[in-house]
Order: sequence, then C-alpha cells, then structure tokens
Amino acid sequence: MAGKTLTRMDLSEAVFREVGLSRNESAQLVERVLELMSDSLVDGGQVKISSFGTFSVRSKTARVGRNPKTGEEVPILPRRVLTFRPSHLMKDRVAAGNRGR
Repeated sequence: MAGKTLTRMDLSEAVFREVGLSRNESAQLVERVLELMSDSLVDGGQVKISSFGTFSVRSKTARVGRNPKTGEEVPILPRRVLTFRPSHLMKDRVAAGNRGR
C-alpha cells in the first residue's frame, strides 16, 4: 500500500468485506465514526484510539510572523489547530516498516 492514500471508500469497503454489512451500511458506519470523532474535536475533546494514537485540538496564541519574500512582519491571529500524537505501538510499527526497505 506504499504511496497510496487510504480513503473513506477504502475504509467502508474494508468494513463491508470484514464485517459483512451491506456496502451502504458500511459507508454509513464509517461516516458516523468520522462524524463522532469530528464532533468531539470541535467540542474541545480528544479522540484516543488504542494502539493508534490521540487526536486533539490545541489553541495557539496570536504572534507576529514574517513574510519570507519581503521580510515584512505580519500578525498571525489566534487559532485552534488539530494535532495527532501516535502511540508507541504505531511508532514502532512505522519504524519496522522503514527497516524493510
């Protein structure tokens, strides 16, 4: 699967094959899981998936940035950013995949 992007359709197809739900039910299940994850993050919660990692939202304060072309200082407004922290198992699995190449 190197270089391939995993899509919603791929996830729903995997649920269809592995669980035995209809294609429509599989797609609805995947959509509902993603919706629940998104809602939790929007509300300021975390999404922790065992053996995978943790998604969370972090607030960044306002700061002054610099336009790299002109050197001009520009204000950067405060904002919320999505972060992902992989679990140790995921880190180890990715590292093991690197050794095989």
